[in-house]
Amino acid sequence: MTTSHPIRRAALGAATACAVVLLAACAGKDTGAHGATGDHGAPAASTAAGAHNAADVAFAQGMIPHHQQAVEMARLAPGRSASAQVKALAARVEKAQAPEIRTMTGWLKSWGEEAPMAGMDHSRHGGMTGMSGMMSADDMTALENSTGAAFDRKFLTLMTAHHQGAVEMATTEKDKGRDARATRMADDVITAQSAEIKEMKGLLAAR
Repeated sequence: MTTSHPIRRAALGAATACAVVLLAACAGKDTGAHGATGDHGAPAASTAAGAHNAADVAFAQGMIPHHQQAVEMARLAPGRSASAQVKALAARVEKAQAPEIRTMTGWLKSWGEEAPMAGMDHSRHGGMTGMSGMMSADDMTALENSTGAAFDRKFLTLMTAHHQGAVEMATTEKDKGRDARATRMADDVITAQSAEIKEMKGLLAAR
């Protein structure tokens, strides 16, 4: 009898220890599962859903037709300009902005937002939204009907205003946007088009 108590106590102690280990393991597993859901589940989904905001959407929806009009203007230069510098500038504008149109269209589709249609009435769109720097229908017609030095002056004047509008839009995106890709593009627009504004003002001053 006296020897059975220590045996029972040892067995009971072992069982208690096992229970503690099992409970700790279960608790750890449960905590880990909730931790995974908390760290990589709901918050991750929330982050993905909140990766862009209304400013990002407005930037893309506004900048697409803005870029489209700039590309239209640039495509007029090869057959009308008398200046190799203006032709080179127009080629750079088209090369830079056409891919950005495709990129921003992809963003809008991935966000479930409507992308502006290609070939739309840009002057009417600019009037409705008040986008800075957009050319009117009369401006575009006058540019199309110009050639030689007259075209170059008009192109540089209109494209300078157009770029200034794009820089304003991009600055707003940098201040208010959330999507990192959109804010990076806005920064690129500001850098590239500010440099081109300076270049175009220099070309105008030299004429």
